[in-house]
Amino acid sequence: MKRLHWYDYLTINMFWFGLNIRNTALGSIFMPYLVAIFAPEAIKNTALGAMRSAGLVIAMLVQPAAGMLSDRSTSRFGRRRPYILVGALFDCLFLAAIALSWNYWALLISILLIQFSSNVSHGPLQGLIPDLVPEEQRSHASAVKAIMELLPIVLVGLTIAKLVGAGQLDWAIFATGAALLVVTLITMITVKETPLQQKPTTPFWPSMLRVLGMLGGILAGGLAGVVGGGLVGGLAGLITWPLAGQTAAFAAGIGVGGAAAMIVAVVAGVWAGCLGTLGRDARKRSSFVWWITNRLMFLAAATSLQGSIMYFIWYAFKLTNEKAASLSGTLTAVIGIFIIITAIFSGWIANWVGRRRLVWISGIVAALGNALLLVTIWVPQLAIVYAAGTVIGIATGLFMTANWALGTDLVPPDEAGRYLGISNLAGAGAGIVGAGIGGLVADAINHYYMGLGYFAVFAAYAVLFALSSATLRWVKGSEKQS
Repeated sequence: MKRLHWYDYLTINMFWFGLNIRNTALGSIFMPYLVAIFAPEAIKNTALGAMRSAGLVIAMLVQPAAGMLSDRSTSRFGRRRPYILVGALFDCLFLAAIALSWNYWALLISILLIQFSSNVSHGPLQGLIPDLVPEEQRSHASAVKAIMELLPIVLVGLTIAKLVGAGQLDWAIFATGAALLVVTLITMITVKETPLQQKPTTPFWPSMLRVLGMLGGILAGGLAGVVGGGLVGGLAGLITWPLAGQTAAFAAGIGVGGAAAMIVAVVAGVWAGCLGTLGRDARKRSSFVWWITNRLMFLAAATSLQGSIMYFIWYAFKLTNEKAASLSGTLTAVIGIFIIITAIFSGWIANWVGRRRLVWISGIVAALGNALLLVTIWVPQLAIVYAAGTVIGIATGLFMTANWALGTDLVPPDEAGRYLGISNLAGAGAGIVGAGIGGLVADAINHYYMGLGYFAVFAAYAVLFALSSATLRWVKGSEKQS
C-alpha cells in the first residue's frame, strides 16, 4: 500500500461531503417541510416520526449488507466505487421523485427508496480508508473524513434551507442532486482501486444475522419502551387527575410516559441488541454496552432535535413553513459551526480533562442548551435560539470526538471492527427512538394543549442528554481515561 499525498485525503473522502449534503438536506429540511404540507396538522409529528423510523430500519439493513457485498466484489472497477456510483445515480432519481411527490404516501415511498439507494453507497464507502490508506496515515484521513461530514451541516443551513425558505424547493432539490453528482464524478475519476483477485471465503449470512439481531433488539427495546412508558404515564396521569383535572392528567401522563418510553427503549434496546449479537460477551463487557447506551441516548436526543427543530420554531415564532425552514437552517448552521470548532480542539481537551469526564460534561452542557431552547416557547427571541444552538453545538462537538475515543479504549483490540460496527448500528437506531416516540407524544399532547407537545418532547430530549451522562457510572475505563 503506497504512501498517500495530501490531496489523496480529499479525494478519498470527497463522497462523504456529497452524501452528507444529501442526508442533511433530506432529514433536516425536505422531509419536515413536505410532511407539514402533505400530512394533517393534527398528526404531522407522528407522520414525520414514522417516516424517519421506517427509513432508518432500511438503513440498518442495507448499509451493512452492501458493505459486506462490496467486500466480496471482484469487479475490475474496484470493490467500492461501483456501489458508490450506482447508489448515487439512484439517489438522484429518487430526489426527483421527492420533488414530484403529490401526497404523503408518494413522499414516503420516495423516502424509503432513497434510503435504500443511499445506503448502497454508504456501506461500501466506509471501506475506502481501510482499503487505500496506510495505517500510519489513517488518523489524518479520518480527520478529513470528519470535516467532510460536518461541513455540510453548515453549508445546507446557509444555502439549501434558504432556497426552501424562498419557496424554491425544486431548485433546492436540484442543487442537492447536482452536488452529489459532482462529488461522485470526482470519486470515480480520482480514486484508484486495485480489483480484488479472489473472493473472500468468509460467509455472508452469519454477519447479516448479527445485524438482524441488533435490529431485533432495538425494535424489542422500542416495544418495551412503549409498554414501560405507558405504565409510568398512566401512574403520572392518576396522580395528576385529582389535582388538575382530566385534560391535564392526560397531557401529563402522555408527556411523562413518552420520556419514560424513550429511556426504557434505549436501555432495553441496546442490551437486547448486544445480547443478540455478542451473546455472553455482552455481560463480560458491560462497560462497552453501557458506552453504547450513553452514545444512543445522546444521539437519540441530538438527531431528533435536528430533525424536528423546524416544527418547534414554526410554533414558537408563529411562522410560515417556508420561514420556519429558513430559520431552522440558520440554527442548524450555527450548531454545525460550533460542532466543527469544538471538534478541532476536543482531542486536546480530552487529553487534559480525560475522555470519560469530557463525555459526561458534554451531556450536561447539551441538556442545558436544550433547556435554554425551551425558553423560546414563552419568550420567542432569536438571540435565545442562537445561544441555545451555540451551547448544543459545543456539547455535540465535544461528545462526538471524546465518546468515540472512549469507545475505542473499551473494545478488544483483535475484534475492534466487530464491536465498533455494533455501535454504528446502535447509532442508526437513535432516530427510531427519538423521532418515532417523540412524534406520537407531540401530537397527542398538542391535541389537548397546542404547543405543549413540543415543549414536552424537547424537555424529554433534555432528559436524555442528562441521562447519557448518568450512564457513564457503569462505564469503567482506565485511570488515564477517567
